[in-house]
Amino acid sequence: MLAVTKNLETDILIIGGGIAGLMASLSARQQGVNVLIAEKADTRRSGSGASGNDHFLCYIPEKHKNVDIVLNELKNSLFGSNMDVPLAIRFFNESFNVVKDWHNWGINMKIANNDWTFMGHAFPGRPRIFLKYDGHNQKKVLTERAKKAGVNILNHHCVLDLTYDENGVTGALALDVSQKTPTLTLIRTRSVIFTAGCGNRLYPAKVTPGILFNVSDCPANTSAAIAQSWRIGAKIVNMELPNHHAGPCYFSRGGKNTWIGVYRKGNGELLGPFVTKATREVGDITGDIWNSAFTELMLNGQGPTFMDCTDDSPEDLAFMREGMKSEGLTGFINYMDEQKIDPSRHLVEFRQYEPYIVGKGVQVDINAQSSIAGLYAAGDTVGNFRADMAGAAVYGRIAGLEAGSSCMKRKLVSCEEQARCEWIQKRIAYYSSFYEKQAGSDWKEANQALQQIMTDYAPPGPEKVRSESLLNAGLHYLSHLRNLTLNQVYTPCSHTLMRLAETLDLMDCGEITMLAALERKETRGLHKRADFQFTNPLLDNKFLQVWKQAEKIQMEWRDKVMN
Repeated sequence: MLAVTKNLETDILIIGGGIAGLMASLSARQQGVNVLIAEKADTRRSGSGASGNDHFLCYIPEKHKNVDIVLNELKNSLFGSNMDVPLAIRFFNESFNVVKDWHNWGINMKIANNDWTFMGHAFPGRPRIFLKYDGHNQKKVLTERAKKAGVNILNHHCVLDLTYDENGVTGALALDVSQKTPTLTLIRTRSVIFTAGCGNRLYPAKVTPGILFNVSDCPANTSAAIAQSWRIGAKIVNMELPNHHAGPCYFSRGGKNTWIGVYRKGNGELLGPFVTKATREVGDITGDIWNSAFTELMLNGQGPTFMDCTDDSPEDLAFMREGMKSEGLTGFINYMDEQKIDPSRHLVEFRQYEPYIVGKGVQVDINAQSSIAGLYAAGDTVGNFRADMAGAAVYGRIAGLEAGSSCMKRKLVSCEEQARCEWIQKRIAYYSSFYEKQAGSDWKEANQALQQIMTDYAPPGPEKVRSESLLNAGLHYLSHLRNLTLNQVYTPCSHTLMRLAETLDLMDCGEITMLAALERKETRGLHKRADFQFTNPLLDNKFLQVWKQAEKIQMEWRDKVMN
């Protein structure tokens, strides 16, 4: 059995040291409670915001007059389809305070004329709701703030499972990956805030299949919050609705609205009707609202699709390059320089990337509280609100505030109670079995097999369809894959065990996706059912909740909260 070498206790445990986790830690500390962040990497350079960002969704009264204006634009944006409106309103009302704090802490939120400047992700002539900023140093700044505030940071600790009892969450089991030999850490806490980020590696990289880590977001983000919350009975929402990102082909990087250019079809025609010449203020929003175009044009022979910056002024090209640095695209800039790719002369092909899990997952209320007592969630792992970087920052702060103000009312279990927990003993034995083998298959084989099953039996649109027979077959094969993984996969060190744990979390996410896709008997967006080809208007404002209760799958439709 793997040894439990550390027993720790804290008032609030934050799982994940990305933007949401660091912001949660700061607001929780302001409530006077002890806070511990468990991060599988290092908070200075972890998560999808590791290397920067340059667009921050927010509401600034002096720029937008009232919150209804930005709320309406949000509903028409790439973030707006699956959200409970009260969460969006609270987010907007608290967003400017985060913007001002970040600027005062040393993250430059005023990149032009010493003013709040909104640009990108916008329709011409419409209000703009994305603040342009320079986030290249955001993780460094927030980590330093957290340390100064007295937050305890436990880097190189990958949380494997939550512990719980009849009163809710009680702690977590973590894998120490700081040394080659894996050891375990048990953490007791009054409340948990799960901020583990989005989910990659459930489907194969679309432009470079077989290369597991060539994805546009952090490849170590594998929706641990969704899987581990699911395993203890939390309600999960909207998992059946696929989401794609898009960007430069083969060199998979986000930040498509950092580009100042227009999208063109393979024959040179404009892709969308919104702009004929892009400006730094609006860009070309076609890639946001018709994301599947990059795939559809390849299928119908009108592709490929190109980003055309050849009409940009030298000033706009220089501005775009600085924006790429803010977004963390320095590797891409270096590659273009090395290969003498000049956006003023060369078109850059864009492609739709593989599905990933963002804005689908743990269902929370307006206070970031999940359906499990003492368990909160914020950031990309939330299923009923999405605002990417800004959502992580603002709702991270909200989660820390709410958990910090209430956690002392919750009991802290003893070491003995946690150690005797039957659930956690089973989980320790489970993870130990992979390390105790003398030989076996590699974790990558299990991950790639999962990706193949998801691609074949739960494929997203636009080019593929789902059906009852496909999904049922996929669930059968996924169950078989779990057994094969348990019996055959060998993890000789802490790093490989961590990667396998991520893959096991993804298997749970795959199961939830297929179960929910079976229940959604309609076609909606990129969820295309061959056996239900129409969109059911009776489900327009409905969310599908899925959860486990006494190991039985429960499902329930609920109304989307509109005000």
